[in-house]
Parts: sequence; structure tokens; C-alpha cells
Amino acid sequence: MRPQRILVVGAGHVGLYAALRMQKKLRSREAEVIVVDPQPHMTYQPFLPEASAGNISPRHSVVPLRRELKHCTIVAGTVTDVSHARKVATVQPIVGPPREIEYDHIVLAPGSVSRTLPIPGLREHGIGFKTIGEATFLRNHVLDQLDVAAATTDPEVRKRALTFVFVGGGYAGIEALAEMEDMARDAAKRYYPEIAKGEMHWVLVEATNRVLPEVDRDMGAYTVQQLLKRKLDIRLGTRLESCVDGVVKLSDGDSFPADTIVWTAGVKPSPMLDFVDLPRDQRGRLTANAALQIVDGDEVVEGAWTAGDCAAVPDLTSTVPGATCSPSAQHAVRQANRLADNIRAVIRGRKPVDYRHKHVGSVASLGLHKGVAQVYGIKLTGPLAWLMHRAYHLSRIPSFDRKVRVLFDWVLAFFLRREAVSLGQLHAPKDEFFDVTPHIDPPPSVPLPPKHDREPVTAGRR
Repeated sequence: MRPQRILVVGAGHVGLYAALRMQKKLRSREAEVIVVDPQPHMTYQPFLPEASAGNISPRHSVVPLRRELKHCTIVAGTVTDVSHARKVATVQPIVGPPREIEYDHIVLAPGSVSRTLPIPGLREHGIGFKTIGEATFLRNHVLDQLDVAAATTDPEVRKRALTFVFVGGGYAGIEALAEMEDMARDAAKRYYPEIAKGEMHWVLVEATNRVLPEVDRDMGAYTVQQLLKRKLDIRLGTRLESCVDGVVKLSDGDSFPADTIVWTAGVKPSPMLDFVDLPRDQRGRLTANAALQIVDGDEVVEGAWTAGDCAAVPDLTSTVPGATCSPSAQHAVRQANRLADNIRAVIRGRKPVDYRHKHVGSVASLGLHKGVAQVYGIKLTGPLAWLMHRAYHLSRIPSFDRKVRVLFDWVLAFFLRREAVSLGQLHAPKDEFFDVTPHIDPPPSVPLPPKHDREPVTAGRR
């Protein structure tokens, strides 16, 4: 019997964990696993705020695919079309012509992208917070702004440089805001005597009247109180209306210039799903049953599987009719393992098992030694919640290698001061070389003489 070919589209939480489990549980004569992703690594997104704040190395918050998936085939590219009727996917490699990959089973897990709105100026002046590149850029940019403020004599330039706006009060926005403010305040205190205490203006803009909707209201209220104690400007029930030319205009009527605008206001399924001939719901997610099989109404689409942010997976533990699992790493990792086991079961002629997991709670960091946690109904705040946050995510990041590296980063940070230097040249590495390289004008073209002055060309003449 020829091995079944399993194509995994996307190497995020679902794709990587599913591939890891399949390469471990399936024999080579049973299945061949192919993973397609444009990036050579999986980003462990819960560590992005700590990587951005300099608590861990950015490289230690990503997991190299080829190192971990030694028994899988890795294709660096983007899936541009899926024809499940023919069981063929078209892949555009990083370089070269597109190629078609036939499969027996496909796991669609491209994840999500930032859910942006048509706000004037957002595309030109905003930055997301979903990739390691965005996290690294934000760190360098914030430290660059401290240098700008310390060097300038223009009070308007200084005020603009020291204004930092974060849009979105979910976990990504709160953790990014809290960690970056903690880092910048520490850097200003130690290395920037030109910047007075309280001169930086950190703003959180949230359209609803609460933050951290994943936890109870009292925990969200505690988080707001802690941020207010740090003199952060919290704008609840407020929307970003415009940021043209870097001038932030809010729905409460306030307006001010800012050189840092971070957008963390939710996610939406990857636009890659627009090129898939499989059913989706009104929010653009692939429709699935509890066994993580893609379904068209009540009919199972054979050989098609999905999970994670891009999937509408029924939440069997919820009492709300029609509820689906939240787009969290907690669900994604567990769904990935169940999905891998279900594919193995189908290949071996058994029935798949439904995914069932009750959300156990959430943990969040609010900077060094500060945090909130709500796990199994137990609510913790302060250093204990912060330690729980670190312990939980250290246990969840894939590979022993990454666990050790992250742990050593934390130990070193405990004894040594946090690095507060910008490597802004990373974002434009060719500028300096370009500036010192002489510009050579192309030689002037020599016009041909008039046609009647040219020598006749005869056959055999060279």
C-alpha cells in the first residue's frame, strides 16, 4: 500500500504541532507529511511581547521547522490555490515557477492576520503585532524614539516622539503595551537623563468598555487600575478615527500627533482561504465539525481537515447554542493533537474522535514581575500571576532546545540589566553602503549617422 500524502498548509500552532505528532505517530509506510509555509519557522506568539521588550532573544521565540520536523518535507512557499475536487494544491515557492502538489489529506491551518479597518492613515503609519519582524521593529522603533526625544531641541518633535498609541485591549494589546512601557521607562531611567519622569505618553484605545474579555470583569478592572497607577492613558469606549500624517484623532474628540501607532484590534482568517474551494461561514472561517473535519452543511468533506484561528470548530463544552472555540493558542495546540490523531485513525480504518476541551483560563504579563491570571476559576495577580504566565508558556513552547534557551534568557536577565539599545539599521541595511558607493551615470548614447551616410551592408561582410 502506498503511503498516504498529508499536506499541511501553514506552520503556526496548528500546523507545527499537528506535523510533530504525525511524524511521531505515523510510520513512513503509512504516510508522507508535507508542510508548506512561506516562513522557515513557527512563531510562538505569546512570547512576542517579551521578545519585543528584550526579556528573551527574538530567535528564541521562534521554532525552526527543518530542525523540528526532520521526518517531514518542508516547502518554503505560499499556497495560491486548492482544488479539493482534484485533491491538488498549487504552491508558489519563494523563487521559481509554481508547482502542483497532489494529496490524500489536506490540513488547512494558515491561521489569521490582523483585522484592520478602513481608517485613514492606518496603512501608512500603523504597525501590527503578530510576527517576530513586527515585534523586533517595534522594539527598535521605541528605543529610536527615545534617542530622538533626547537629541532634539524642538518641543513638538519631542512630544510626538514620546507618544505611543496602542489600539486594542485584548491580550496582544495589553501585553504589548505593558511590556513596552516597562522597557521604555526602565531605559529612560537608566540611560536617558534628558527625558523627565512621566514625560512619555502611553495611550490605549479600546472600542469596548473593558479590556481582556477572556477573563472576568473584575480581572479586567484590576488590569486597568494597574495601568492607571503607572500613569498610562486608558481610553475605553473609544475608537481610532484617523491617523493621517501621524495625527491621531479619536472618537472622543481628542487629537494629538504620534510617531508610534500599534494596531492589535483583533484578527481575521488568512486571506489565503479565498483561493480554496471549500465551504466557509459568514466570518470567512472554514466550517468544521467537532472531529475537525471540514463540512459542507451536514456532509463531511472527505480528506479535508482544519483547526485554529481560521476554523469554526464547535465548542462542545459551551452551553451557548452554536458556540465555536475561541481563536487562542490553548485551543489551537490541543486541536492540532486531536486532528493528527484523527487523521491517523482514518488512515488505519477507525473513526475520528470529537475535540472537546473546556477553556481552563488565561494568563497575561503586565511587565516584569507584574501579571494577571485566571486558571480553573482561581484568580491571581502580581508576581505570582507573572510567574504562572512564564511557567505556562515555557511548558508550551515546542522543543526542549527552545525551553532551555528561553529559561537561560530569563536567568541572565535576572542577574544582568536588560539591553536597551536599538538595532534600527536592521530595517534598512543597504542604506549606508548605498550612500558611500559612487553613482556612475550611464555612458551617453552615440546616435547613428543619418541613414544616407551609412555604408551599405552586403552579404558575407563582417
